[in-house]
Amino acid sequence: MGFRDTLPDWVLNHLDEYLEDGEKGHYWDAEFLGGYRKTPTLLLSTTGRRTGQIRIMPLPYGRDGDNYVVIASRGGTPDHPGWYHNLVANPKVELQVVNEHFAARARTATGDERAGLWQMMSEVYPPYPSYQTRCEREIPVVVLGPVNTT
Repeated sequence: MGFRDTLPDWVLNHLDEYLEDGEKGHYWDAEFLGGYRKTPTLLLSTTGRRTGQIRIMPLPYGRDGDNYVVIASRGGTPDHPGWYHNLVANPKVELQVVNEHFAARARTATGDERAGLWQMMSEVYPPYPSYQTRCEREIPVVVLGPVNTT
């Protein structure tokens, strides 16, 4: 079973649309999950920690200065998503926001920073607080900082 076989159809459809046309894929209709009709999303590319293959996931995001912020919720399931495990193993990631591609470095926010970013992201995507009530783990807040490649 390949990576794509593990993704729900709605994730695959969004991913394919984003890869085909960043303008169309950037805003995702998340109403069916309790989110907004126009939820901003990015594509996060990580390196599989076991396979070494590139894994791409569309994720809702927020901005904190030059940084992008995503949540490793996995819908409030007991385990962290695979992409989160991948970036913990290798924090060098690639982002696509609309049609812009760039390198970034991932880190997990903690303490007051996490609390503030969690609040911000709960406004971007309102289901996050309910996801936290579904699981015992603390859902990670991930900061993706651009890397200067020059």
